[in-house]
Amino acid sequence: MTGLAFLIPIALGMGLAGLAAFLWSLRDGQYEDLDGAAARILIEDEETGS
Repeated sequence: MTGLAFLIPIALGMGLAGLAAFLWSLRDGQYEDLDGAAARILIEDEETGS
């Protein structure tokens, strides 16, 4: 029973941290152009001479 007293607040804290990170990335514009990001991965970059 005492284990649950520690695990439940930790689980709630981790869930809130994940939700906060998702909302931050949503507000920061990470999900604005999903189609462009999917097409951009297929474009080959020009190699710079080594």
